[in-house]
Amino acid sequence: MSDAECHARIRAARGRLGSKAVLLCHHYQRADVYQYADLTGDSLKLARLAAATDAEYIVFCGVHFMAEVADILSGPGQTAILPDLAAGCSMADMANLARVERCWRELGEVLNAEERVTPVTYINSAADLKAFCGRHGGITCTSSNARAITEWAFGQREKILFFPDQHLGRWTGHGMGIPFDEMPVWDADLECGGLAPEQIRKARLLLWKGHCSVHQMFQPAHIEKFRAEHPEGLVISHPECCFEVCARSDHVGSTERIVQVIKEAPPNTRWLVGTELNLVNRLAQDVKGEGKIVQFMSPIVCMCSTMQRIDPPHLAWTLENLADGCVVNRIAVPEHEAEPARLTLERMLAVS
Repeated sequence: MSDAECHARIRAARGRLGSKAVLLCHHYQRADVYQYADLTGDSLKLARLAAATDAEYIVFCGVHFMAEVADILSGPGQTAILPDLAAGCSMADMANLARVERCWRELGEVLNAEERVTPVTYINSAADLKAFCGRHGGITCTSSNARAITEWAFGQREKILFFPDQHLGRWTGHGMGIPFDEMPVWDADLECGGLAPEQIRKARLLLWKGHCSVHQMFQPAHIEKFRAEHPEGLVISHPECCFEVCARSDHVGSTERIVQVIKEAPPNTRWLVGTELNLVNRLAQDVKGEGKIVQFMSPIVCMCSTMQRIDPPHLAWTLENLADGCVVNRIAVPEHEAEPARLTLERMLAVS
């Protein structure tokens, strides 16, 4: 069908559903879907919104782990839906339960992990990993609250196992004054993470070897070129960027923080932004009237390709089925996983 017909069918289906359905959209969502959002935000904000909504259907225009969070935090009469089940997260896929459990066993061969290590999973992870953290006294974090969560975790035990994003963990640890040699990387492809026993004993923050495929595209050279061309310009980056990019930035923060900083900045300022393209383009249009120039950091187009899979045809198909009383692409976390995973999310929301 044509784009016009597709959007007409989305609007018609939404009209039939009324308040029975709420659409949550992450900041990285493509514009032709984002326009239909009832609620928008980063992972922390959307987790809170998912817990607060009273709609019967929570249609999550994001990726799989976000819909899982919505299901875990939703009430018994609510249903979480992901318009395309292929909308995953490459970072989340870099840590799975089997590998994390093996890591935990290997740590136990060197030290008493249950007494000395707090597992912390970034919200960009599967529900079973959040459940793992719940069973082992751990917690979930987001890029907005990583510092507060890390402080909480150190208050429980002396060491942290942080997965799956090494860059967020490293930047957070650096901000807390932890030396690099006390933040070794755990490579799950290697025996004992590729670390010697003395490295594990010395470590305070064990960083899982994982990353975001979008944010790894940004390089220090991009910032250096921008500063040479625009000495008055400002740089803001997401903490999923590598340490060298974050260290060269004027500001580092979550997507909500990036939006806030640029919108509150003085008129006629110029910004280089290191995060996903859809957000940057949307933000550039929002502040254009104030004379602000917002520039994407990489010369190469890089967007969250998996979130791009949530497109208007999938959204139309999902909403029309719901309007006809048929639930498609439901995300339902088994209760034996949902209960301990919910514990880590509730701990996170309480701390943050």
